[in-house]
Amino acid sequence: MDRTGGSGGGSDRRQTEESKPLLGEMSAPEGNKMGAAPCRRALLHCNGMRYKLLQEGDIQVCVIRHPRTFLSKILTSKFLRRWEPHHLTLADNSVASATPTGYMENSISYSAIEDVQLLSWENAPKYCLQLTIPGGTVLLQAANSYLRDQWFHSLQWKKKIYKYKKVLSNPSRWEVVLKEIRTLVDMALTSPLQDDSIHQAPLEIVSKLLSENNNLTTQDHESIIVAIAPLLENNHPPPDLCEFFCKHCRERPRSMVVIEVFTPVVQRILKHNMDFGKCPRLRLFTQEYILALNELNAGMEVVKKFIHSMHGPTGQCPHPRVLPNLVAVCLAAIYSCYEEFINSRDNSPSLKEIRNGCQQQCDRKPNLPLRLLHTSPDLVSQEATLTESRLKPVIVTSNEIHVEVERNNTANQKMTANVGNDSEPNLIDCLMVSPTCSTISIELSAQADRILGCYVEILKMLSDYDDWRPALASLLQPIPFPKEALAHEKFTKELKYVIQRFAEDPRQEVHSCLLSVRAGKDGWFQLYSPGGVACDDDGELFASMVRVCNNVHILMGSCYKTKKFLLSLAENKLGPCMLLALRGNQTMVEILCLMLEYNIIDNNDTQLQIISTLESTDVGKRMYEQLCDRQRELKELQRKGGPTRLTLPSKSTDADLARLLSSGSFGNLENLSLAFTNVTSACAEHLIKLPSLKQLNLWSTQDEKNDIVQLIWSSKTQSLCNVGRELP
Repeated sequence: MDRTGGSGGGSDRRQTEESKPLLGEMSAPEGNKMGAAPCRRALLHCNGMRYKLLQEGDIQVCVIRHPRTFLSKILTSKFLRRWEPHHLTLADNSVASATPTGYMENSISYSAIEDVQLLSWENAPKYCLQLTIPGGTVLLQAANSYLRDQWFHSLQWKKKIYKYKKVLSNPSRWEVVLKEIRTLVDMALTSPLQDDSIHQAPLEIVSKLLSENNNLTTQDHESIIVAIAPLLENNHPPPDLCEFFCKHCRERPRSMVVIEVFTPVVQRILKHNMDFGKCPRLRLFTQEYILALNELNAGMEVVKKFIHSMHGPTGQCPHPRVLPNLVAVCLAAIYSCYEEFINSRDNSPSLKEIRNGCQQQCDRKPNLPLRLLHTSPDLVSQEATLTESRLKPVIVTSNEIHVEVERNNTANQKMTANVGNDSEPNLIDCLMVSPTCSTISIELSAQADRILGCYVEILKMLSDYDDWRPALASLLQPIPFPKEALAHEKFTKELKYVIQRFAEDPRQEVHSCLLSVRAGKDGWFQLYSPGGVACDDDGELFASMVRVCNNVHILMGSCYKTKKFLLSLAENKLGPCMLLALRGNQTMVEILCLMLEYNIIDNNDTQLQIISTLESTDVGKRMYEQLCDRQRELKELQRKGGPTRLTLPSKSTDADLARLLSSGSFGNLENLSLAFTNVTSACAEHLIKLPSLKQLNLWSTQDEKNDIVQLIWSSKTQSLCNVGRELP
């Protein structure tokens, strides 16, 4: 029964493997939904038993030579037949034994195997399959029917893959090659074997074929892509095939193959890829695919629909890897826009030079391909004069990038004083830039400018999704962009939208990412603050970042209440701060009040100007009056003998009162209010130490008033002038 069932199953499977190509029914390669029909058909073929592809295993081997003489016929009879145990390995080219002796002294090449089939002789041994070779037959006997079928399908697969490698390595006519590719794809889809190499092996064969033949027409390209499309829906393309896809996206971005075939492939990459570092060409293919979408008539609308399809219609994206992969693609694409300039080491300014707005010519020696074009001697002499106010440009040229560095004489004098200081600045150093220093303007090529615009727009789209915003803020917190991008005015201006979205988000895990990731490293809060590298709006975005919380200013409390920060603002960006405060910006009004409170401003005229600015608006006038009240109370407390009036906060206890009275001198205290507190008669021992106390308000305290008063009377020789018993 085993032999009959196994033979029938093997016959059905052989018929399946010899069936017609899956894509043979398609009339045109650009049909709609190219990969959908083959996949449905593949599922219908693979409903039976599944087997793991064997690479090696133990099996019994017997070789039967074809009898040519009467003696050889006797020797090969079943009575004299012997079996040998071998550990066989199914290599790429042949079947070999780990112990090359006996029947398996020489390996059996797949090209020498004429046929592989289940043993169908009458009264044949159980669980056997036969390999037909020139001059004889090799019998393989397994332990059970499942292992026999596993060996059968594995040998069939190895043999056919070997054949296709030979056939497609020397193509003659591309019509025949395309037919063979379709048959190969059909074999992979209908195979009962389950292994990663089942679908990867055909892709690698096609990838090698394409890499070795660069003279194919566009029609041939699209026909091959359509033929292998069913294999790509559940498998990543190999590196060489990714390179071929990138080339097709660049040369024919409007091809229907890009939309119909590449879309599900890129979607799978974004959903399942774990590390682009191990497969960088997958990232390059994704970049080129998105750029191809951007080249369509609808442009960014098509890209926006693609991003939305990756997120899904619900409020929560079900695929956790989509956002990190999209961010990785965007960062790599943005880096590539500045890559040529970055690779020009002598042409690339340091971060500190970018912050200071100029390059130090004395420390830079351009290579031969990169020439630094200096200004004429007359202009240089004019620049050295103190009366010169016109800026002198110094142009540094790369192949596609022109960096114009504008500076004036005051900036040059400041930089020459710090030539020897090459250390990386700390957290606040980016704010210590002189306002006279101008910025570096970077001009990209037209192609790089299109790439930059596309991927910055994608970052904007990602920041619009509420569920993606915390992870996106965390990924961008270390500022993963090159310093050349931060010096590019267009880039920082476009990226302001993303930072604004972070600042407007009420969640702490989002807007806290605007701060630096660690001490001594700049964050978005510093870069977009007045005096920062990316600040071009006189602090509008900075004020928005500080105003993330209405009641508790998280960013303010952690950063800008430090004197060093206020000093840097007062030195470099006092004008923009006063301008914003004059326009009623509450954040800048608070900063000006803090400057006055901490005595940051030494110049009396500047202090009067700040006070005038504060009094010009209602919010400024109110906050300045509160500041004056705090200053008067502070002076009263600091005066010898302490204050004359004191009110303890409600719900204060005896311990709170004792702690307060022991913190300083209260010899002049005449009026003490303990109303609505939780003090008891135990506080009397502290009250008797107040020599000038005249009024004591004990309204709504826990203990009786008379108990405290009596204790004070019994302990003091002088009487209290008045005990407050007023009703509220």
